[in-house]
Amino acid sequence: MPSSRPPLEAAPRPPAAPGADFLPFALPDLGDEEAAAVLECLRSGWITTGAVSRRFEQAFADALGGGVTAVAVNSATAGLHLALEALGIGPGDEVIVPTMTFTATAEVVRYLGADPVLVDVDERTLCICPDAIAAAITPRTRAIVPVHYAGLACDMDAILALARRHGLRVVEDAAHAFPTRYKGRAVGTLDSDATVFSFYANKTITTGEGGMVVCRDPALLRRVRVMRLHGISEDAFDRYTSRRPAWFYQVVAPGYKYNMTDIAAAIGCQQLRKIERFLARRQALAARYAECLRELPLRLPPDADSGAGGQHAWHLYPVRLTAAAPLARDRLIELLAERGIGTSVHYIPLHRHPYWRERYALRPAQFPRAEASYQSLLTLPLYTRMGDADQTRVIATLTELLC
Repeated sequence: MPSSRPPLEAAPRPPAAPGADFLPFALPDLGDEEAAAVLECLRSGWITTGAVSRRFEQAFADALGGGVTAVAVNSATAGLHLALEALGIGPGDEVIVPTMTFTATAEVVRYLGADPVLVDVDERTLCICPDAIAAAITPRTRAIVPVHYAGLACDMDAILALARRHGLRVVEDAAHAFPTRYKGRAVGTLDSDATVFSFYANKTITTGEGGMVVCRDPALLRRVRVMRLHGISEDAFDRYTSRRPAWFYQVVAPGYKYNMTDIAAAIGCQQLRKIERFLARRQALAARYAECLRELPLRLPPDADSGAGGQHAWHLYPVRLTAAAPLARDRLIELLAERGIGTSVHYIPLHRHPYWRERYALRPAQFPRAEASYQSLLTLPLYTRMGDADQTRVIATLTELLC
């Protein structure tokens, strides 16, 4: 019986952005270029980690500059785990992370048997607070994982100075931060030990799921490459595409299954080519929000200091209600949803989640800035497929509800 499935050539185009009925807070921007790249990969006969993944790694490193090397993985979570493992983090160690982040930043520390030490954030930027880091350092502290919140770089000069003073390693969680710049340098090219990016579906570029570990240390890179694919000494693509017998390999460590597929990398290559357009659109949307919402009882996110060489990636647009707001945060989210506008909260701080709270006996009073911010925090829609009329609708609805 003939198949009812259409041929690959007739695969449908990605769906159009949601219309006026519902606006999500985020939406990937995928087009014919990504579809064609995936189809080419499918027809190549090699769909897991191979030549396309290597091409994506090189293109991403080139986009950052600064002499870095990039290793593609299947998520930023995997990348953080691999980077910390390569640095020798293990049982008995402490790693300082902000409480205002997704759980992945801390959970990878537990994967290694070490303990994340949660600290408060800067009240203005919601990035990790250097003074809080300094207060949390103990003889067991081995590393710091700063999170570039919403696309704005942390105070990396202060963090790196602390790390040098105390002999600590630094792994930047840059899941929000491509293409963020700090004092004229791309995040990913600073003086930390490694930087990890995310290509999850709502990020500034996406591969569906995926991530990238970036650094300059050849030994760390070798360890990451070995551990991302079962601790095997030889690359699978090289073995399977060799014209000479190449079946022999050795397992040199109990590694993980963290490799990126060529299918995902094919999407990433096309997304990377669009990053300047994507960034310009995000910047325009953020600037319009800043102009049109400034009279509302909202605390708007800070921009980067472009005069000092900073650049905000605008992955997210988080706002905080002020004391003058007529509604509480939860009620505002409900009313926006009733009017077809999606929002989110970035984040419920880690100290509020049962696992972290109970394991480390955490109390809200230990994190006054993150706690106060969380009570009034919500993320507004911002994505490259968002039209001007969509944003006008968000602005008008907020004005109606908050005035």
